[in-house]
Amino acid sequence: MVEIEPRALAELTTLRAGARPRRMVEARTRDELVSHLRDLWNDGERVLVVGGGSNLLVGDEPFDGTVVLVRTEGLEVLPSERPGMLRVKAEAGHDWDDLVAFTVRSGLQGIEAMSGIPGTAGASPVQNIGAYGQELVQTLVEVELLDQDTHEVAVVPAAELELGFRTSVLKAHYGDVARRDAVVLSITLELAQVGDAEIPVAGAQLRQSLGLPADAMASLAWIRDTVLATRARKGMVLDPTDPDTFSAGSFFQNAIVSAAFARTLPPECPRWPVSVDLDPITVIPLDRYDGIVPPPAVQEPDVKVSAAWLIEHSGLRKGFSLPRSRAGLSTKHALALTNRGGASAGELAQLARFIRGRVQSEFGLVLQPEPVLVGVEL
Repeated sequence: MVEIEPRALAELTTLRAGARPRRMVEARTRDELVSHLRDLWNDGERVLVVGGGSNLLVGDEPFDGTVVLVRTEGLEVLPSERPGMLRVKAEAGHDWDDLVAFTVRSGLQGIEAMSGIPGTAGASPVQNIGAYGQELVQTLVEVELLDQDTHEVAVVPAAELELGFRTSVLKAHYGDVARRDAVVLSITLELAQVGDAEIPVAGAQLRQSLGLPADAMASLAWIRDTVLATRARKGMVLDPTDPDTFSAGSFFQNAIVSAAFARTLPPECPRWPVSVDLDPITVIPLDRYDGIVPPPAVQEPDVKVSAAWLIEHSGLRKGFSLPRSRAGLSTKHALALTNRGGASAGELAQLARFIRGRVQSEFGLVLQPEPVLVGVEL
């Protein structure tokens, strides 16, 4: 294992914060990645795996361990057993948006609305990335994992990852640890072959975001271009000349709340129902069965509410910053915390704590951070 000169994590993360770690190695092939991780784990070394660095807030104190930079690349088109479908396998370090662009050029439908999301393919299942109504769970078939406990490589079906709203068994939630200690080596998606023709635009949230009617037709290329333009207007596409893009994207998750709680919020707060199991299975023990099957209980779906709206209507407008702080809300999107130039992780965390406190005070709801926090407390 060959070490490289450690670089400050401020140079390797989109939030541009983080000190120089004690050690750093780089993996450019899958075999190198597996070998590096096995060696480090065998040595009992503390490890931080970094791909695109777009979902990390790293502290101002040096990381006391080894940072592993994942630089593996490669795409492979594979057959599918389902008619009209193809699979695409991506190495963990492959740029996510390059993967999306490839699928659109190939006429493969399923991830075009996630255009412009920064980061790597390997990071995508960790928090089940999503945008405009599309989520990775809708197309992910399987992942290759290197298990930290066994040091073995396994192909794991997507169903075993328990993908939920910005979460999975692989994600170390704020204040909690991952339920499965493993590193993603590759992901495999299953996508529909639709070509370059105009097709119905599925998903009410996507149509609403793009200003389309219910019967709208569009090509994959048009959807990608429009999503990229929409994200750029919000400062959500990386641009080295625009400090509004020096962020981790949405810093707080849109909140999932009960329908009853959602009714306590102002009616103008944007919200979307979360799908529920429409065909629940009722199990009745034989010794209790009297010939009558009770009707299923009516389940009111949970509701996803806009964290950006809650932030702005707690009195914190776009561009807000605390006095003498170099961290601030994006001038384009209230959900993005940005580094306005030289901000420390401490300044970003201070702003995040202030925002959470205001939203909780105004609406009784505690926003949860979306990025992985390393050496940072909110």
